[in-house]
Amino acid sequence: MIQSKLIKRPKLVLVVDDQEINRDALEVTLEEDYEIIQASNGLEAMEQIEKNADRLSVVLLDLMMPVMDGFEVLNRVNAEEHLRHIPVIVLTAEKNAELRALEMGAADFITKPFDVPEVIIARVARIIELSEGRQLISAAEHDRMTGLYSRNFFFEYAHRLFHYSPELHMDAIVMNIEQFHTINAVNGRDFGDEVIRTIGGEIRGFLLETEGIASHFEGDRFAMYCAPQTDYQALLDRIQSKVNGLSQNVSVHLRMGVKPWQDGVEPEFMFDCARAACNMVRGDYQNPLMIYDEDMRKRELLNQRLLNDLRSAVENRQLTVFYQPKYDIQCDPPRLGSAEALIRWNHPELGMISPGDFVPLFERNGQISIVDTFVWHETAAQIRRWEEKLGRRIPVSVNLSRADVFDPTLVDRLERIVRDNGLSFSDMKLEVTESAYTDKANDLLEVVHDLRQLGFEIEMDDFGSGYSSLNMLSAMPIDVLKMDMKFVRNIENNEKDLRLVKLILDIARNLKLRVVAEGVETEGQLKLLRDAGCDLVQGYYFSRPLPPEAFEALIEREMTIERG
Repeated sequence: MIQSKLIKRPKLVLVVDDQEINRDALEVTLEEDYEIIQASNGLEAMEQIEKNADRLSVVLLDLMMPVMDGFEVLNRVNAEEHLRHIPVIVLTAEKNAELRALEMGAADFITKPFDVPEVIIARVARIIELSEGRQLISAAEHDRMTGLYSRNFFFEYAHRLFHYSPELHMDAIVMNIEQFHTINAVNGRDFGDEVIRTIGGEIRGFLLETEGIASHFEGDRFAMYCAPQTDYQALLDRIQSKVNGLSQNVSVHLRMGVKPWQDGVEPEFMFDCARAACNMVRGDYQNPLMIYDEDMRKRELLNQRLLNDLRSAVENRQLTVFYQPKYDIQCDPPRLGSAEALIRWNHPELGMISPGDFVPLFERNGQISIVDTFVWHETAAQIRRWEEKLGRRIPVSVNLSRADVFDPTLVDRLERIVRDNGLSFSDMKLEVTESAYTDKANDLLEVVHDLRQLGFEIEMDDFGSGYSSLNMLSAMPIDVLKMDMKFVRNIENNEKDLRLVKLILDIARNLKLRVVAEGVETEGQLKLLRDAGCDLVQGYYFSRPLPPEAFEALIEREMTIERG
């Protein structure tokens, strides 16, 4: 078997001198260890340097030459980014010229005449070794695609700026690309790489105008540690505009979080704050910039407190289910038909916490299923208690979050809750928000189909809140539309809103779906909805959400009215 051997090419050295005898003397000294090429003046030297930029290990450069001297060669090499890595050793007998050359970026010097070959060999070897070491560090120091600092080096330099230049008041900026994985999947990785390079190039241009450093942390995240700017929206717009120029057919959206300088705050913590601010505007294409401020800090502390306290809140029954009645308005007088279960949190130290403060938080952090499960158990038990005490079974709608829908145990758990409480499946209606149908729609439709097969009624919550399409509506296995309250709000004063409500009701009738209108607050709204054919309404006109005892009293009043 013939084994091939990898032949290693010797390192390339360029010798530049207008005296042929000097060039030949250096070649004889170095040729045993290196491949030698020659140039007789600066112009020839630049041609060789450009031609062999990727291979050159060192340039031995005479300073005093015709056509173009060595100083001009040094200037040109240092002016070109792709040549700066090549070390230059100057050849001269003039002390003043040596000093000037070193100030211009020369790596070392060799004194003429070349009477000690061992010194020349040692200096060349040392400079090549140092240069290769610097290049290895530089490769780790900078992100290959953007030329910006890698994450570790970025934080090291930010740390040095913070401690050794405290007079610099630097802001922390984090910028992300929305849905970058989708951009790569749909448009190809080459396009994604071009987006990254474009952003990196524009950031480098920005840093030429101000003091600071920047990093490409990972696939879709960039960071800047820079002097405070008067208009961060202008900076975001500038980079966004550059990205927009890449393609007329692909939309790439950026978002940005900023933590302004704060005395004594370490860079790492500042970037944690900037990242939190950037995450706050995820998916908000209208307002993609967030400045971290005291309100955000308080919100973060509150959020962490709520996340920490959730399980104890369930165990200690700090959570309470309130019930908002839904009235059938196609009878006179309107009649209590069902209710919606709404969660409340009475925290022992923070007091009553609005669901708007904790439900979105738990949805983002994957904890909402803990809340939903609590609501299902409490609601089923409450329906049973009302029936046992009052002799009337009131159906109640409970929420299914997206996290619930993709839990493989969901159907079994809901079935067990209903059966354990001696209820019918139609007694606990299931609300799925309209936005959930846009996330893994086929999987969701399969789960919803299984739930309906058992006998659960499915309500689409927040219909019309921004994701609707008639095609989607026709494909969804649902029984009830819950019309978002924004449609109802202005129907007394805005004819266009009223026509839109009537259109939704017509569509629902054609699809044999019942409609619940949310947010009904006035008698005028009630009359318009009844005349348009709406089935059920809920809102403050009839009642705000009530704790179980108050809702029980409401049921008793309704039963008294019905008995006449």
